[in-house]
Amino acid sequence: MERAGPRIAAPETLLKAVAGREIVLLGEQHDNPLHHAWQLETLAALRLFRPQMVIGFESFPRRMQPVLDRWIEGGLTARQLLEQSEWQKVWSFPAELYLPLFEFARLNRIPMVALNVDRALTEAVNTRGWDAVPAELKEGVSRPAAPSAAYEDMLFDVYRQHTKSGARSDPAFRRFVESQITWDRAMAEALAARTSKIGPSAPLVVGIMGAGHVNDGHGVPHQLRDLGVRDVATLLPIDAKIDCGKLEVGVADAVFAAPAAPREPAPPPRLGVQLGTAKGDGVEIADVMAGSLAEQSGLKRGDRIVALAGAPVSGAGPVVAAVRAQPPGTWLPLQIRRGAETLDIVVRFPPRK
Repeated sequence: MERAGPRIAAPETLLKAVAGREIVLLGEQHDNPLHHAWQLETLAALRLFRPQMVIGFESFPRRMQPVLDRWIEGGLTARQLLEQSEWQKVWSFPAELYLPLFEFARLNRIPMVALNVDRALTEAVNTRGWDAVPAELKEGVSRPAAPSAAYEDMLFDVYRQHTKSGARSDPAFRRFVESQITWDRAMAEALAARTSKIGPSAPLVVGIMGAGHVNDGHGVPHQLRDLGVRDVATLLPIDAKIDCGKLEVGVADAVFAAPAAPREPAPPPRLGVQLGTAKGDGVEIADVMAGSLAEQSGLKRGDRIVALAGAPVSGAGPVVAAVRAQPPGTWLPLQIRRGAETLDIVVRFPPRK
């Protein structure tokens, strides 16, 4: 788009032009069903102009690539895909939001690419810093390009929301930045590896990922440029109520206004944690979101959930299922292992508004 300011473009004209790029990034808010519906429609439209296509997903780490290959070949049911890709542990957002995209890829025999890395890598970088992480743990990811000052500003806002304190000079913030750009670099590398400039039949490479990795050309586009891939288009869905004239120039190559969602039943409750791997008894809490129900209940990063409503916990799946099934206004007792202590914590789910 022209940098002089935003302008309205006919969708068919815009998408035909976008289909000629090497890579197209489609952003999303992970839990917004309208964003995923827009992604599906955009994929279908792009395929009309560029039948050869590859689709990469942030929601799968690299080690799940064989599972995605079996899915496209027709060797797995949807349930098997989710089980074998460890969906509840690795991603945990409602699978029904993403399944239409996966079905579209299989129906049209479009290769799916696992873009992400295991959370253990980004956590190690966040804890120790890039240089202190052994090469064998980096999953082949090369050193990320330094972020722009504007991207650091954005990441600092996120950092303060989580820590409620801190300064830009803090070593912890520097490690946080390194972990984020490691994430961006990993996805950029996986996308760049699928590009090909040989002839008109080269596939269009599409990336499905969170808008935070796409906004303003930071994140993944920045790392792609460092890898020598510059023919990239960034598309984002936005709330139809936003005045497009007030959008910052450069937020994306194009934005698409998504209508307000019709009134639906309240979404299932969320605890607000990222669950790590299950080791021995229970499952570890890898992160606690600021302002979440988990934080309000006293849960902390590093806690291990060993029992749920009196029943032993063996993995992340049962925890996610129990939380989503919890009726409004009820209590859910958890038993937590925190260091050498065993604590009983009760999560009080708010009543229906």
